[in-house]
Amino acid sequence: MFISHFPNNLTSSIHATDRCVLSSLFNPKANTIEQLGVGPVEAKVGVNKPELLPKEFSPVIDVAGFLSDGQEKRLAQEIDNIEKDTGFKLRVLAQNYPDTPGLAIKDFWQVDDRTIVFVADPTFGNILNFNVGASVDLDVPRSFWSRLAGKYGNVFYWKEKGEDGAIEAAVVAISSCLKEPVGSDNCSEVK
Repeated sequence: MFISHFPNNLTSSIHATDRCVLSSLFNPKANTIEQLGVGPVEAKVGVNKPELLPKEFSPVIDVAGFLSDGQEKRLAQEIDNIEKDTGFKLRVLAQNYPDTPGLAIKDFWQVDDRTIVFVADPTFGNILNFNVGASVDLDVPRSFWSRLAGKYGNVFYWKEKGEDGAIEAAVVAISSCLKEPVGSDNCSEVK
């Protein structure tokens, strides 16, 4: 896991090998990030394929085909409940890089500092990657995202439970965390 601040005050906690791709969501000029003592990695080319976006708005975009229609609907309902209950926007993108809408999701989802962009992509091993807005970062400890990825995103978990199982478990854990009262021990457990 890698944590970095982006120039527009969005914070990202993402897997080191794809941090350049995801960072380009928020800074198209970024090609490497050298903070926290992590050196540059081969930069992945930023992708922008708006043609892969759905015609109508959805908080879940599954270009990889990991989720059934029923799973997508249940996740969308859970995400809607999260937004109503907490004011935070969770957005889920399931992809197999480079088959992704990439940069196009920023405008499509109106990503802001209260948005969590959850990218499920098994290309680099750990399937769970998160871009977290600055307001979310104030309420949710950074360690939560690392623990979440470690529990449900590791290759052993998603090979056994499936990509869909990892995505669903992560959304439930995020929902549980965001609904906890903010305090010194909120989100201390990944449920």
